[in-house]
Amino acid sequence: MGTHDLITRARDGDGEAFEELTQPYRRELQVHCYRMLGSFQDAEDVLQDSLLAAWQGLASFEERASLRTWLYRIATNRCLNARRSASRRQAKEWDVPEVEPAEPTRLGEVPWLQPYPDALLKGAVKVPPGPEARYEQTESISLAFVTALQLLPPRQLAVLVLRDVLGFHANEAADMLDSTVGSVNSALKRARASLQMKVSSGGHHHPAPISNSPLEDAIVAKFVAAYESSDLDSLVALLTDDVFTSMPPLPFEYEGREPTSRFFAGIFGSGRKFNLLPTRANGQPALGAYVRDTTGVSHGVGLFVLTLTGDRICAMTRFENNVLPWFGLPRSLPSR
Repeated sequence: MGTHDLITRARDGDGEAFEELTQPYRRELQVHCYRMLGSFQDAEDVLQDSLLAAWQGLASFEERASLRTWLYRIATNRCLNARRSASRRQAKEWDVPEVEPAEPTRLGEVPWLQPYPDALLKGAVKVPPGPEARYEQTESISLAFVTALQLLPPRQLAVLVLRDVLGFHANEAADMLDSTVGSVNSALKRARASLQMKVSSGGHHHPAPISNSPLEDAIVAKFVAAYESSDLDSLVALLTDDVFTSMPPLPFEYEGREPTSRFFAGIFGSGRKFNLLPTRANGQPALGAYVRDTTGVSHGVGLFVLTLTGDRICAMTRFENNVLPWFGLPRSLPSR
């Protein structure tokens, strides 16, 4: 059945027709919402809100643009509303028992950041971008890129994602945002300059190893061995001089090998013993972290996402244990 026939049926209240119409776009729309919001939970909430708005507003869809473009218009504006709201997640107090954190080098600006499971990227980042896209789809889902996006003003963020990530033409972006081409081009210029400054401030690194390559696997294996054995020297040897460690929604951030070393010295010095389970997030290697109790059972305490450069780790982002189920990871591990 053709798109027009499905639209006609959906307008008459056929929910199955609407489901068939929108299903091909749901994953890419969720990734779009995630890029704009930086939060997996918020992205899912806004996606559902956007689909409801599309269902309720289907009568107003005039089919001048494609259904995909119309859905992106709705989702983008719902994301902008969410970005402007005052209910974004706030930073938390340090709550790791028996561990006193080292003095951070700075406090984070994006406490609402959450990881995105690679399992949900299938079929979403392989979508061919428009002709004016400047970023690879996989690059534009990385934690560093998504974090940098969160620091842009909402309007600039929307324009940059629509134009440089998705490759929509300027007139299409202007129509989505009820704006003018001139305004979109001006916002894009400012957004590109701001994003370039944020990316450049992270230093210049070698390319990351190919995903799931022997080199990537070797680096991750060395990290696991060092972490599970509380071998601080081996862990630090894997890090670049300018390694960056963060842990949203905790605001503590550590820039450089020495501050990061002091932080992990406190973790290892507590006597806690860890088990790590591999997964992937944001196109990057990730590890569920579990702490063993006196009975040998290990309880999930968080998720590490590693950013690699060459044969080193240039960034580590630690998330709370509530994200583990998104990756199919258990809350606890039986004793070995």
